[in-house]
Amino acid sequence: MILAVDTTSEHGSIALLPGEEMALHAPDGFAHILYGKLAELLRRHGATVADVDCFAAASGPGSFTGVRVGLACIKGLAEALGKPAVAVSNLQAISTFGTGPLRAVQIDARRGDIYAALYDDAARVVQPEVVTKPEAWRAGLPEGVEFVEPPRVLAGAVAKLALARYLSGELCDPAAIDANYVRRSDAEMSWKE
Repeated sequence: MILAVDTTSEHGSIALLPGEEMALHAPDGFAHILYGKLAELLRRHGATVADVDCFAAASGPGSFTGVRVGLACIKGLAEALGKPAVAVSNLQAISTFGTGPLRAVQIDARRGDIYAALYDDAARVVQPEVVTKPEAWRAGLPEGVEFVEPPRVLAGAVAKLALARYLSGELCDPAAIDANYVRRSDAEMSWKE
């Protein structure tokens, strides 16, 4: 059983695999609703948090605070229960919604930039994740790539990628997983200047 969360934007989601995926909307953040929604999802399936074999979270890129909330949740639960945890890139998870052999994924990074990467049909990185201007990134793509639109609900894809890692024995110590910001926060950039 995999329990996954995506809190990287105001439209997040949680998923229990096998089971269901639940969309969440939290314009004020997820910290005050996440644990209650997870408990509700588990209860509907007659499960407890102790029944979960592996915890997973979308690790970004996205809202810096949202990324931290989701990761802190799954890291804390996994650590408390002695279970593994997996962090999955949002861009990699989005790529699983494509059907082509090469899948270009991009999401808004604000300030006229995008977070972007290119994946193959097995969700393996072909061109690494970057933050850049859209035109510059698209100019470097091979012909015939499929542009995959980000879905609103992502936790199910995060859970499936986490399950593949779990089954392959690629287990992570909860303390070792980290956020995938791709770029520094505004506060960090201002401080460095």
